[in-house]
Amino acid sequence: MTILITRHDKIGDFITALPMAKVLKEQSYHKIIMLVSSINAPLAKSFDFIDGVIEYNNDTFALVKIIRSYKIDVSISAYIDNKLGLALFLSGIKTRIAPATKIAQIFFNKTLKQKRSEVKKTEWQYNLDLLRVLNIDLELNFARPLLNIKTTQKEPFIIFHVGSGGSSDGNLILDDYLKLAKKASAFIDICFAFGPDDNEDKKYILKHIDFNTIIKDNFKSLLEYTHFIARSSLFISTSTGPMHLAGLSNTPTLSFFGHNLFASSARWATVNDSILQHNFMLNKHYTKRDYLKIENTLLKIVKNG
Repeated sequence: MTILITRHDKIGDFITALPMAKVLKEQSYHKIIMLVSSINAPLAKSFDFIDGVIEYNNDTFALVKIIRSYKIDVSISAYIDNKLGLALFLSGIKTRIAPATKIAQIFFNKTLKQKRSEVKKTEWQYNLDLLRVLNIDLELNFARPLLNIKTTQKEPFIIFHVGSGGSSDGNLILDDYLKLAKKASAFIDICFAFGPDDNEDKKYILKHIDFNTIIKDNFKSLLEYTHFIARSSLFISTSTGPMHLAGLSNTPTLSFFGHNLFASSARWATVNDSILQHNFMLNKHYTKRDYLKIENTLLKIVKNG
């Protein structure tokens, strides 16, 4: 059987769909194809449990032609909209599974009512539940890490990723990132990593930094950044795409989330082992006490190795 899994939005959203592919591959002989956005396509091709990758195309009829060429038996969509639903319907896929949400559900013939807004599970757990529509007997457990990166061992340095890409409701101000990094630098090497959209944040950090650190801003791809994260002993950031990249290699994380339930770790926690996650909910006007809790947690981590 050839199964198409679709999640055609942002980096973190795509990563929350990967456990579905791994569970299916580990427990069956199915051929797994993923339909993803262009930014995620190169990364998707690096997973050994994905047999083929389709890049999402706004040209519906061109997309239909590509999907048809894979002779898909079943599609499972973690996120749906009308354009995707129409493309899957026109592709002639007999079994089309999706959450029972939005008008787009009319294009799917097997749906699951999940009420994700109640946030009773993480996003990746809700995605896994869709597999039970296909096979009620599937075990929804998967081996970590999702991405096997050959590193001899974790190196003693911490990565700070201060940017949010506009996708986070909870984050430290840059001065507090600097304060946190300076405290930790007494015990461990520090790296500030920046993506192409983080130029203003990078300028501020470079202007105000007054301790030894490494600056990395020349990553050629998401996969290269993921490999770099995998070498580190801890990744610190707000809830954004790079945080989820850290989860791929089961790297320990210290993460900041929005204070409301919809933006919290209850929904957006990454896929690394829960014991490796140190999650803090922050509102826009967080207090000194909130900051000190984070600082104390970080110092405890670095002092204990």
